[in-house]
Amino acid sequence: MSTFFADVDWDMVWEATGSTVYMTAVAGLATFVLGLAIGLLLYATNEELLFKNRALYSVLSFLVNIFRSIPFIILLILLIPITKIIVGSFLGPTAALPALILGAAPFYGRMVELALREVDKGVIEAAESMGATKFQIIYKVLIPEALPAIVSGITVTLVALVGYTAMAGLAGGGGLGDMAFIEGFQRSQNNITVIATLLILVIVFIIQIIGDLLVKAIDKR
Repeated sequence: MSTFFADVDWDMVWEATGSTVYMTAVAGLATFVLGLAIGLLLYATNEELLFKNRALYSVLSFLVNIFRSIPFIILLILLIPITKIIVGSFLGPTAALPALILGAAPFYGRMVELALREVDKGVIEAAESMGATKFQIIYKVLIPEALPAIVSGITVTLVALVGYTAMAGLAGGGGLGDMAFIEGFQRSQNNITVIATLLILVIVFIIQIIGDLLVKAIDKR
């Protein structure tokens, strides 16, 4: 086993790991904010007690479905011209962020919408009967009631984002996916591929454990 890892450049490994964590964290934060907004808009524009607007909901839902349906690697390629304008390059971890966010936010937004739909309408009606405004219903009733499912949804999305970062590596996005492809596959260093796989699994397990603990802590049912 010691000889299997003897010629590994550990500085490269930790740098690649840091890039993967960076992409996942930054894209995850942006996805949480943007996806929460998308989910709230989808729910509110389809709910009679809030801001029901069938035309707006149909447009939003259509756009969400489009971005959810585009395979990530294709989305990454499609966004190269825009990424070059925003970031100045299409290579590196930062250049992968626009595609990561656009790929994950609609997915998470739909999960937020589904979480909000699970909230008992009787609770919403009770809040309205006590004089709560529509915005108070959203941030004092809907979000607190749906919070366990919202947190569970971002956990699932973060795990998916780790997978997206690995695919981004195939297009020069850096991180463990890039290391596994360039150093592991193309240079036939199976030990590098194994290390990249194990580290990605560790990151996924950590995300899942933290997410599960948070859901248990906030779920009072």
